[in-house]
Amino acid sequence: MTDAIEFSAPSPLDVDLAALPKISLHDHLDGGLRPATVLELAGQIGHELPADTADSLAQWFTESANSGTLERYLETFDHTIAVMQSTEGLQRVAREFVEDLVEDGVVYAEIRWAPEQHTAGGLSLDEAVEAVQAGLDEGVAAAEADGTPIRVGQLITAMRQNERSLEIAELAVRHRETGGSGAVGFDIAGPEAGFPPSRFTEAFTWLATQQFPATVHAGESDGIESIQDALVNGRALRLGHGVRIADDITVEFNAADENGEQVGEDNALVDLGATAAWVRDRGIALEVCPSSNLQTGAVAAYGGTVSTHPIDMLAQLGFRVTINPDNRLMSGVSLTDELYLLAEVFNYSLEELLDFQLNAAEAAFLPLEDREALAELLVESWGDAISGGADGEGPVRLEAIDDEDE
Repeated sequence: MTDAIEFSAPSPLDVDLAALPKISLHDHLDGGLRPATVLELAGQIGHELPADTADSLAQWFTESANSGTLERYLETFDHTIAVMQSTEGLQRVAREFVEDLVEDGVVYAEIRWAPEQHTAGGLSLDEAVEAVQAGLDEGVAAAEADGTPIRVGQLITAMRQNERSLEIAELAVRHRETGGSGAVGFDIAGPEAGFPPSRFTEAFTWLATQQFPATVHAGESDGIESIQDALVNGRALRLGHGVRIADDITVEFNAADENGEQVGEDNALVDLGATAAWVRDRGIALEVCPSSNLQTGAVAAYGGTVSTHPIDMLAQLGFRVTINPDNRLMSGVSLTDELYLLAEVFNYSLEELLDFQLNAAEAAFLPLEDREALAELLVESWGDAISGGADGEGPVRLEAIDDEDE
């Protein structure tokens, strides 16, 4: 009889997580510029910036995001959007966005942005979308040539404070993905409180008739009612952030169970409200962005620290939690950074970090066969690292996913 070989999986903190394939579902184009690019493009159009070197500008963005005031956080986007008003600016930003994702080991990404914010320079909505797509295609082609394939899709976003949701929904469908290139979904973003998804019911209903998927920013700066609205009127298949779903979960320590017996001091009784149960039981993905959630105050009610972020509770309760960077420039993070942060704070194993990636694969706005291919890649590559087989010499890269449309 041969004895079983035992091994101990390495800690994520001892593994080059950037070398493992990852999926990013919540990543804003206007929040992921390189500081040097902002500086150069601003100089070309005469836009004044709060700093004059790439390093000092990067520091300003991070300090502003960490200021604790929403006003200063939003001010950062005034500068990034200002340099994204031309075909050349949009194309360059999109290309570099893909390059930076590849560097971080991302193999599939959905990149969201609001075309209506990028027409001040004279571009039409369609021209803006085409410029971004050209940049994305350049980045994808370069990655393919370098042997590091990546697939990306646009999430065309409407701003909630405006009255253009149906127009933007129609724009998204006009540019829907064909041949692995184009828009894969729709989103609404901007101020959540006071601008509920019900204001855009016509757009969401029309999108449903077009079989075009939607994710909705909800449960970030507003509570459970916003999430309910996103599910009912927004027909949301995913929730952007969604962390306020924890408002609908009751946790009791030192309580008695249904038999009247006291639970142990290290255990708790958990009760899910109707909305929380619906989101969990239907596998509606939460696009959680840990660092951003701290900066915007989305999790202030729970303690406002990484250790009190409800992400761990949600994961333990079986919610489909995905991990995302949100705005990489403002938060000063990458997807890899977010994974390291969670591994350090919650002592997550590689297997648990893989679960987050598999959740993202399942929630991606892709055909079933492509989602299955992503999951197989993740299991194979992360499995090598878990078993100690990763050599650490470089990222395990995606073999091109065959698109059924090609």
